[in-house]
Parts: sequence; C-alpha cells; structure tokens
Amino acid sequence: MHAIDLIRQFPYAVATGLIIATVCSILGVFVILKRVVFIGIALSEVAACGIAASLMLGLNPSVGAVAVTLMAVALLAYPYELRRIARDAVLGIVFVAASSASLILVWRSGFGLAEVKSVLYGDLILAGPADLRLIICILGPIGLMYLAFVRPILDSFLDRDASYVMGLRPAIWEWLYFILLGLAVAMASKIAGSILVFCYLVVCPAMGLIVSKRFWVVVSISAICAVIGTMAGLFAAFRWDLPANQTACLACCAILVIATAVMPIWRRIMAASIWQGNNGGSHA
Repeated sequence: MHAIDLIRQFPYAVATGLIIATVCSILGVFVILKRVVFIGIALSEVAACGIAASLMLGLNPSVGAVAVTLMAVALLAYPYELRRIARDAVLGIVFVAASSASLILVWRSGFGLAEVKSVLYGDLILAGPADLRLIICILGPIGLMYLAFVRPILDSFLDRDASYVMGLRPAIWEWLYFILLGLAVAMASKIAGSILVFCYLVVCPAMGLIVSKRFWVVVSISAICAVIGTMAGLFAAFRWDLPANQTACLACCAILVIATAVMPIWRRIMAASIWQGNNGGSHA
C-alpha cells in the first residue's frame, strides 16, 4: 500500500530515479573494468562546480554542469598510462579543485544554504516533470548509444593492442565513452546528487561482477541492483521520512553485502550438485 502511495504522490521522482539508476549503473561497468572508480565522484564534483558557476552568472544550471564536465572529460580521457602522472592522481587533483571552487562560488553567490544544497546536490524525491523530460531527452540517447557501441568500447578498454589489430581506434572509443559518462553524470548529479550517482557507478556494477564474469550478465545485474536499490530507498524515505539519496545508497550497499555473503555459498552448492551429477553419471 505504501509503495502505491509513493508512486501516486511522487511519480516523477520514481520514473526519473529508475532511468538514472539504469543508465548510470550500466555505464559504471566500464568504470570498474577500467579501474577508474573515482572518476564518478570527481565528475560529480565538477558538475556541481559548473552549477555553482551558472548560479553566479545567472545561466541555466544544466548548461554550466555540461560545459564544465565535458572540459574535465577532455582532461581525464587522455591516455595517462604513457605519462609519469597516473590518471588516479589527476582525478584527485580535479576532485580537490572542483570541490573547493564549488564552495567558493557558492559562498559568493548570496543564495541561502538550503537553496544551494538543493541546486548543487539534488534530492531525488523532489524530481518534477521538467527533470523527467530532461533525463529522458539526455540519458535516453546516452544509454542507447552506449548499448549500440558497447562492443568496440569493450575491446578498446580490455586490450588496446588487440583492438589496433582489429582495425579499431581505441582512443576514439575511449573518448566516446568518457563523453557519454560525463554527460550522464552532469545531468544525473543535478537531480540525484553526487553520492547517489557515484553509488550507481561503483556499487551496482560491483554487485554484477560478484555474481558473474559474463559481461552482459554483469550489465543486467548492475541495472537490476540499481533499480531495486532505488525503489527500496525511495520507499523507505517516503515511509519513514528519511533523505532519499542516502537511503537509496544504503539500499544498494545492503544488496551488495547480501550478494557478497550469499554468492560463495551458492557457488559451493552448485559445485556440489555438479560433482554429484557427474559422479552419479560415472557410476551409471
């Protein structure tokens, strides 16, 4: 009954949350595989910095978030494997600079603290029809492009040398992925907040990798974890008057913890059943 009330009272929040959860979680699989888990939180802070700059200049917050995030993507997508400074170090520098700049810009903006927090860090439960339309128009095409080009992106990420042999240009496909990721993070962070977006990019794909090693199974499990965690978080927030973003994060983390505990037991059971089946077949 409470779940029905949630959907009736906050239909836009539920729809927006599910779209953000699905797209960010499937994009996050490559974040884990590429071993750049901090790129999500770094880009979220960059998006917040762009929003803060937009407040200062009187521009649309989404425009500032996208512009500044794409500039950061151009910096982070560079192949730092060929340089002395690793990408993780650059991520740390970008995170520190963006988070500091956001606070300074907000400090000078003259807005109230509550308004600033709402604009910078979002609150999923407050998503309205305009937010839903924006997410559909931006994240929808991003998700479709990602699925359409996932094979060359995967080949480029896993083995650059082999991708050259196959006639691919790994740098182009990596840049495409980082652009899609940057746009998704910029749009999603404005509505769902940086912590929840980071959760979708890291926690949910980790859940998929715990369950399976097959790429499409990992992608599917990641999306399922994000959707269930989002619905559970929104329901708990609605039922007990809790902050929606943080509650959804905890729900996703709880699912991950349960999977971590259950999967070894499940694998032992399956291995035992296979062994018994083979043993019974050999006796027969």
